[in-house]
Amino acid sequence: MAFIKHYFLLLVIFSLSLNVYGKLSTNFYSSTCPNVLNIIKEGVDEAIKKETRVGGSILRLHFHDCFVNGCDGSILLDNTSTFQSEKTAAPNNNSARGFEAVDLIKAKVEKACPGIVSCADILAIIARDAVVYYGGPTWKVRLGRRDSLKANRSAANAFLPGPSFDLNNLTTNFANVGLSFRDLIVLSGAHTIGVARCATYRAHIYNDNNIDPAFAKSLQQTCPRNTGNNNTLQPLDYQTNFRFDEKYYQNLIAKKGLLHSDQVLYNGNQRADYDVKKYANDQCKFFKAFAKSMVRMGNIKPLTGTDGEIRLNCRKPN
Repeated sequence: MAFIKHYFLLLVIFSLSLNVYGKLSTNFYSSTCPNVLNIIKEGVDEAIKKETRVGGSILRLHFHDCFVNGCDGSILLDNTSTFQSEKTAAPNNNSARGFEAVDLIKAKVEKACPGIVSCADILAIIARDAVVYYGGPTWKVRLGRRDSLKANRSAANAFLPGPSFDLNNLTTNFANVGLSFRDLIVLSGAHTIGVARCATYRAHIYNDNNIDPAFAKSLQQTCPRNTGNNNTLQPLDYQTNFRFDEKYYQNLIAKKGLLHSDQVLYNGNQRADYDVKKYANDQCKFFKAFAKSMVRMGNIKPLTGTDGEIRLNCRKPN
């Protein structure tokens, strides 16, 4: 009887361990690397002080990582003899940046806690810290992700949202990774910081009707219709480019969204228009919703347990 009770207890413990296995936790490194959050925050602060726009870049890296096979750090991998990097996929090529900042932060973390903290987790943390640096909301980042062993360039080409997407494309794109229509509206608010290249907004300022004519004309001065200037930069939020706030949504209502994929969020769809107006008029609601959506996005198919690895260098598998 004692043996049976003991065996039953082991089964219960094993069952409970299965229930928690694979889940992310806000205190994952509390004993193995207790100072990791402070180390990363200091690194993010240093990086943005050195280059003001890099915070928007590293926030975008987390997005583009999670939308391709889940939040696994794959976007950070360089080319190898066995796979092509996601960095050269069409949505990332000449666009994704901030890799050097990630390298410096990873090096500091490795010095303090060798082989403990994944690159995927670092991306999740620096995304939060960048938002906070620019005056945005904070949230508790769930940790415990592990790093992929390879990149997937074809998936990056297929699944990353593009600047020419319409609302249906965007809705499907977000649904494919388990995110809702409201997550789409909320997470697009990340464009309250950052810049975009002429090549990404050219079609919007010349071909679309849902744009303020004077705004379009001003952008056309430095982004010609057919020739050159592809790399000319414009702020995604022309009002407060380096401030995380609700102005992005106010821009959409004024038909001054920089990208086609921005402005389609306020273009006659009742659900989308309602949420855009709500967040344009209430920064607190936007901040609260953004924090929740970032947690959901960060939980897209993470590698945990014994899957993947903890990369020592974010640019290459061990």
